[in-house]
Amino acid sequence: MSEHPAGQAERYRILLVEDDDGDALLVEELLYDTDLPHTLARCRTAADARDALASRPADCVLLDLHLPDVSGVETVQAVQTGTDAAIIVLTGLEEPRAGVEALAAGAQDYLVKGKVEPDLMQRAVRYAVQRKQAERTNAALQIGRLRAEENARLERGLLPQPLLGPAAVTASSRYYPGRAQALLGGDFLDVVQTDDGHVHAVIGDVSGHGPDAAALGVCLRIAWRALTLGGHRDEQLLHLLERIHIAERAGNDLFTTCTLITLNPDAATLTLHLAGHHEPLLITAEGAREVTAAHGVALGIVPGLGKWQPTTLALPARGALIAYTDGLVEGYAGRADDRLGVDGLLRVIDTIRTDDPGAHLDQLIARTRTLNADRHTDDLAVLRLDWDFGAPGSAPGSGGALSARP
Repeated sequence: MSEHPAGQAERYRILLVEDDDGDALLVEELLYDTDLPHTLARCRTAADARDALASRPADCVLLDLHLPDVSGVETVQAVQTGTDAAIIVLTGLEEPRAGVEALAAGAQDYLVKGKVEPDLMQRAVRYAVQRKQAERTNAALQIGRLRAEENARLERGLLPQPLLGPAAVTASSRYYPGRAQALLGGDFLDVVQTDDGHVHAVIGDVSGHGPDAAALGVCLRIAWRALTLGGHRDEQLLHLLERIHIAERAGNDLFTTCTLITLNPDAATLTLHLAGHHEPLLITAEGAREVTAAHGVALGIVPGLGKWQPTTLALPARGALIAYTDGLVEGYAGRADDRLGVDGLLRVIDTIRTDDPGAHLDQLIARTRTLNADRHTDDLAVLRLDWDFGAPGSAPGSGGALSARP
């Protein structure tokens, strides 16, 4: 139904498709006798009706079933393609079943010629338009439900449950798509613990947004888990991930940055491999700082030529590591032209007073998003690993689940 300024009556745009001049005149007089505000246009064939609806949409089509170019129920199918208008079929007295068949073909109502009064015509037009609007609303809701199911499947692929056994290491994470109502983006993360007790983690960011980036992120995350559990490590693992990235990417311009993390609880060491990704942050009793680590090229930039040197550092008995994608630091810092950056992120962390890892991530993200004020939108993934090597037999690490936040 068309929209009109306040105070003006709603006007229904009606298209009459009728080749008989006498019947067309009767319909025009019926509409005139109603108090239905409307504009009326007329076509003689289904082809002309399609052209008219394409150039000037209508709210309701009054459709004769016998036209020069098409006849019967096929008339409804011929006219309704490409239009959101409600269709009311006009049948003859000798066609008792034609109206019912037209409803089954997609029409909203039918009227029998010669048995229509002005009140009936008015109600038929109003109700048909309302029914069509309800159908469109239901269709949009169904699309929304399907989109939600797609998001849930992607979320499970990008944000799996960590595979952590009883150990002194826990994992927490948060994920925010960059755009409201969007599919999850290409950021991904995962955590597993292998039989030797080492905890392995990955966080990555596929360039771009939307379903192609998300699908590639899911593929790389699953491949990383399978390859890690299969015994592949470090630079060899990154070469394999790059091969998968190249084979699965939708375009040659897509690349992936990622960080591989290996935490050895027995030796209290942490090994990093950076493939075009940010250094993580180390949080200890002394405060938070950025880890200094060797850099390598992102996956897919120079296929087969990448070199990724390890960086190993000793860990304190208790602490945390925060790895993140660039959506956390590329937002604004509260002023027009200043980006938050790593220094700004560290300042935000210094203001947070909580020992709960999940609450810490929630406050960190909330404060950075408040500073940014929706001026920069990018996918955001944050992974936090906490350890306490002085507390053997502590609660299983699976207590800190990976999760997505809207």
